[in-house]
Amino acid sequence: MQRPAFDDIFMELAVNLAKRSHCVKRHVGAVLTKETRIISIGYNGPPAGTHNCDVEFPETGCPRDSKGGCSLALHAEQNAILYAVKNQTSVDGATLYVTLSPCLACARIIYTMGISKVIYLKSYAAFKGLPNDEGVDFLTRFGVQAEQYTGELTNVTHMI
Repeated sequence: MQRPAFDDIFMELAVNLAKRSHCVKRHVGAVLTKETRIISIGYNGPPAGTHNCDVEFPETGCPRDSKGGCSLALHAEQNAILYAVKNQTSVDGATLYVTLSPCLACARIIYTMGISKVIYLKSYAAFKGLPNDEGVDFLTRFGVQAEQYTGELTNVTHMI
């Protein structure tokens, strides 16, 4: 049996974590690692202790804010970073695996927190119909490695 690469393990976990999302529009998962250890996980959704969008607004999702974005949810990257920091875990030098490339706001947080590498599965720009991935461009411009995942997802648990 061939041993899977850590990139494959962590991206597969991010894909499976995305299935925990209560977002009606998009499910996104994230895994924050240092070397070969997981330091935090996250998926998109409202802050803990509020309500779940798929329960409260099953047809339309949560209300939109003034810029057209979700008014309630935290992004998967934000949840992973916030949970690590809340538990006094340093994210400096960490690698973030995420199923959708970071938006510009998340990219600024990633850079500010000192995360050194982002590996993403799918393009945020393609999902949103934008000409380029602003978040990836921002990260690259300021020295954070950002690359699209090129491995194989062979052990992803499929929902029944």
